[in-house]
Amino acid sequence: MKLMKLEIVTPQGVTFDSDVKQVTLPGAEGEFGVLADHATLVSLLTTGVITIETENNGKLDVAINSGYVKVNEGKVSCLVDGAVALTPGDNDIAKKIEEAKALLKSASASDTAIATAISKVERIGK
Repeated sequence: MKLMKLEIVTPQGVTFDSDVKQVTLPGAEGEFGVLADHATLVSLLTTGVITIETENNGKLDVAINSGYVKVNEGKVSCLVDGAVALTPGDNDIAKKIEEAKALLKSASASDTAIATAISKVERIGK
């Protein structure tokens, strides 16, 4: 499967920067997936979880509160207000989950979007 570059950047710095197979993003109109060679687009991101399939078939989730994404054929750039990376098997996963839940609760999104995102984050820790 062809790879693409994914960057997730917050005002505090780069949260993720690597080649990936696929990324699923929480768009303002609903979740959408992106593969390499996707058509160019710019979209709002809402409170939710970015799900990343890495080049070695691993999975990584990143909780975000809001932002924008720019997609072109070989690169996806996410500019978000806040992000917490949640890696399964991480020794500090419980702490990261609490950080992610606090970030999501602080967002100015609908209660439904926040509840859905928190539910996803809680499933990651199980």
